[in-house]
Amino acid sequence: MDFRDTPEEAAFRKEVRDWLEQNLGEEFQTSRFSVGPEADERVDVLKAWQRKLHEGGWAGVSWPKEYGGRGASLIEQAIFYQEMARAKAPSPINVIGIGMAGPTIIAHGTEAQKQRYLSKILSGEEIWCQGFSEPGAGSDLAALRSTAVEDGDHYVINGQKVWTTLAHLAKDGGHCIFVARTDPEAPKHQGLSYFLVDMTSPGIEVRPLVQITGTPEFNEMFLTDVRVPKENMLGKPGDGWRIAMTTLMHERGTLGFALSVQARIALDGLVQLARETKRHGKPAIEDSGIRQRIAQLHVEVEAMRLNNYRGLSTTIKTGIPGPEGSLGKLLWSEAVKRMTDLAVELLGPEGLLLSSKTNESVARWQFAHLRARGHTIEAGTSEILRNIIAERVLGLPRHK
Repeated sequence: MDFRDTPEEAAFRKEVRDWLEQNLGEEFQTSRFSVGPEADERVDVLKAWQRKLHEGGWAGVSWPKEYGGRGASLIEQAIFYQEMARAKAPSPINVIGIGMAGPTIIAHGTEAQKQRYLSKILSGEEIWCQGFSEPGAGSDLAALRSTAVEDGDHYVINGQKVWTTLAHLAKDGGHCIFVARTDPEAPKHQGLSYFLVDMTSPGIEVRPLVQITGTPEFNEMFLTDVRVPKENMLGKPGDGWRIAMTTLMHERGTLGFALSVQARIALDGLVQLARETKRHGKPAIEDSGIRQRIAQLHVEVEAMRLNNYRGLSTTIKTGIPGPEGSLGKLLWSEAVKRMTDLAVELLGPEGLLLSSKTNESVARWQFAHLRARGHTIEAGTSEILRNIIAERVLGLPRHK
């Protein structure tokens, strides 16, 4: 692969960069998830940012034009994510809708479903969440116990979901991509169906789970006799597993370029921290052990970047993200964990203090350190991703 931009790609990159310079105000240039009580105010800022992206034609950049997207190529989508990350622009608040629900509806939905949902996903009018994981079915999605029983023109859903990111926001007029068991007699991978659930439906209870970071980023969700119209099923009964794999491929694959640039920015910040921090009277960067750990992180970040291009090549050939996206997500989550471990180690006692009100730089490293453990669980645990890589990328025998 030629890593250089073609003249057309260079022009597109400049267009993205120029737009960000003109529209990315200071109020938007902070973390996606704020620390402390200001987090609620941040929601309104992020909604305003998505509206600005939508008005500029940058929400759903690779979506077909007929559904409100820009119709950009996959390479242009990668360039867009790179430039967003370099500018330190926040992700759209409706990240699950744009990155997961929307592409799945485009791939498997009826024309009526596309017309009903896609435009409001891009505008941020309706926030989406993901109802996949359950207390006994996280890494093994097919073990889920939520049920959907046919009743006239509806399905009646009962069950519990957990790790339901943004459900507390979707509850206010949004939707959930939801997998439930419709055929208890079928093999577990074949008895699942995929629903688009209105989060305002009677019988849905959302309980925010406050993380160690202090933010309620994800939630428990309980469904009791929730009636979902049959037209809200995506695909046919029993298609749930196949459609869910489309969702997960997009979750792990399409944001890889943004994650690799974010990792590079974080690593550059870590290098600067090592230069500014004293260790035994000298800059920590002069410690051979510290330098070796930073060098290892550099290798991992570069491997991540190159693997993203390999995944992009596969997607261009096949039309859908491949299992290589699992490698990118694994590398990113594990590298970020090691970066933040080293950052807090370099900060010493200051890294253990509540410094958010006095030192913003320290507070960001603290927040990133506490959040990093979650990255190794969400979108597939590191253990499950290693199995996927072994079996589906390397062709090794299945794990027993």
